[in-house]
Amino acid sequence: MQKTDRIYIAGHRGLAGSAIHRELQRAGYANIVTRTSAELNLRERDTVRAFFEKERPQVVAVAAAKVGGIKANNDFPVEFLLWNLQIQNNVIEAAAEFGVEKLLFLGSSCIYPKHAHQPITEDALLTGPLEPTNDAYAIAKIAGIKLCQSYSRQYGKRFISAMPTNLYGPGDNFDLANSHVLPALLRKIHEAKMRGYHEVVVWGTGTPRREFLHADDLAAACRFLLENYDDPALINVGYGDDVTIRELAETICEVVGFQGALTFDTTKPDGTPRKLMDSSRLRALGWKPAIALREGIRSTYEWYLQKQH
Repeated sequence: MQKTDRIYIAGHRGLAGSAIHRELQRAGYANIVTRTSAELNLRERDTVRAFFEKERPQVVAVAAAKVGGIKANNDFPVEFLLWNLQIQNNVIEAAAEFGVEKLLFLGSSCIYPKHAHQPITEDALLTGPLEPTNDAYAIAKIAGIKLCQSYSRQYGKRFISAMPTNLYGPGDNFDLANSHVLPALLRKIHEAKMRGYHEVVVWGTGTPRREFLHADDLAAACRFLLENYDDPALINVGYGDDVTIRELAETICEVVGFQGALTFDTTKPDGTPRKLMDSSRLRALGWKPAIALREGIRSTYEWYLQKQH
């Protein structure tokens, strides 16, 4: 990529997209194109095509998606499948048709089988059943990967796909009804502290293991891949270590300063037992994360507190 390249970030207000926006600006890319969802509905094919025909971006980062935690995925599978298919099909097709030179599609670690061998390598894709609570979202993301690979094989397009692990950081969604586990716990534990509660109830047994990557680390990886990686084979972007949900909750309690007890509601679903990505391919290319989990939780909490005022 050249510093003058016209770069379109789809989903620039989301957790991943906003971090990519910050990272590219910090690295001196000055010709960045963005549109809010109100300005450009990515689910409308003709609207997307008109945008690409007019703006003619040279590079595209596809960070736009309908996302949510276990409950949202489980309650609204139609929207998670249909909306994500519409968004990515429209953007990837228009990118191919209107001369985009490089495209990065962001997938998700949930594309891999529920009981994939740990840590999960890229070749685990489509080797077993998915986690039922978010299979609609996963299937949409798998379709996006395959579409990028198909454009690469059939038309020689430099369309690449990166699979981030669980993300967190500034710009996250803290809505308790549809957020992911880390921001949901951060908010619940903060509110318990402020209200003087003696306990916080956590969904599940607390034993599932999860890997967490700060959004700023993902953004740095995305810039690295846009600058250095052309292989249509998908590539994992992870932190390289995981913690149990109990350990995560305990760390958040320490950062927030909550002194009460943690209670685990075992009637609620755990989801996948473990989800740790093997990111050795990316590390071998020369990239590694820089933000430790506790440090990342602390900076995310500070951002959350600022947003409350």
